[in-house]
Amino acid sequence: LRLAFWTSEKPDPSKPWLLLIHGFPTSSWDWTAVWTALGDQFNLAALDMLGFGLSDKPRNIAYSLLSQADFHEALLSEIGIGEVHILAHDYGVSVTQELMARHNERCLSFAIRSICFLNGGLFPEHYRARPIQILGRTPLGPLISLMLNKRRLRKGFDQVFGPETKASDGEINGHWALITEQGGQVLFHKLLAYIPERKKYRSRWVGAMENTQIPFCIINGGADPVSGAHLFDHFTTAFPHAFAKLLPEIGHYPQTEAPDAVVEAFNQFHNTVFRK
Repeated sequence: LRLAFWTSEKPDPSKPWLLLIHGFPTSSWDWTAVWTALGDQFNLAALDMLGFGLSDKPRNIAYSLLSQADFHEALLSEIGIGEVHILAHDYGVSVTQELMARHNERCLSFAIRSICFLNGGLFPEHYRARPIQILGRTPLGPLISLMLNKRRLRKGFDQVFGPETKASDGEINGHWALITEQGGQVLFHKLLAYIPERKKYRSRWVGAMENTQIPFCIINGGADPVSGAHLFDHFTTAFPHAFAKLLPEIGHYPQTEAPDAVVEAFNQFHNTVFRK
């Protein structure tokens, strides 16, 4: 299997490393709008997970968040990184929760210095899957995948983005090109296996946040119907001392809808936790 990844062009040994973990159904291209600004303070690394973006998309395997965590361990081993900060979005927050659990168990191959979560299903009972995702988990899943096209992708994105921050035509074209690389659109229903996995491992992954010494925070687009203000409210109740920033008019993709606000909040979190 081949996995595509990106790092800072000229890593600076004086800077810490930041691992960026993307969401579903997109890829590391999601980080384009914040890459340069984050690179001012960090060396960056980002992986297109198996089944996404420019990485391989085998059709005869079961996709798992646990395996995606394994691939991130392999990535950091390949690059030779011993510790990282993490910024994760959507599907990537569950991968990060698994990495956090491994870190807590002292069986992770690298150290995690801090974690920042963007919109994602941190608590499966507060994750509101879209109708197409629900149908994708039924026996109709393969048919749903075959029916996926750029027009339906646009419609789905419009429903979860903020009212004034919809994706441009160029962004939709880019996402669609990366989804359809190697015919990846037919995997849509298989990649949705993350939904029951979140329920299966709920105690492990929420417990990882409850029992960790790793500083973590949330930056959340409140207008997201999937994991927006309702999930943010639960997070702040469950973790009242954690840094939390709500962007009320922003939707499910805050790093593309409001990149400057995300970078500002991310830097505020780091400056608070790691005072210079």
